[in-house]
Amino acid sequence: MTNDDRVAAIEAVLREAEAAHAVYERDELGGVYDETWPAWYAGFAVDHGLGDALGRPVDAVTLGEYFERTWQEVQQSGQKPAERWSAWMARRIATEL
Repeated sequence: MTNDDRVAAIEAVLREAEAAHAVYERDELGGVYDETWPAWYAGFAVDHGLGDALGRPVDAVTLGEYFERTWQEVQQSGQKPAERWSAWMARRIATEL
């Protein structure tokens, strides 16, 4: 698998998580913003094949901490990625995890 293929596979899992999380926020949280979204996304992504897409095992705790840390970096910088979050995060995961 090329790096581009790996990034595309990771992004597909993240987009699936994004869609499922929107339903979760709407149906389970009554439309309230999920303050613990990094843990939710991580659990979903791991359960739905992120390790396979990445080409190595990853656990939900490590991934959740990674999501939290990178989101804090974005907030502190005051500059959100210019591209879709799933694409930006997929490239980071492919190279940093």
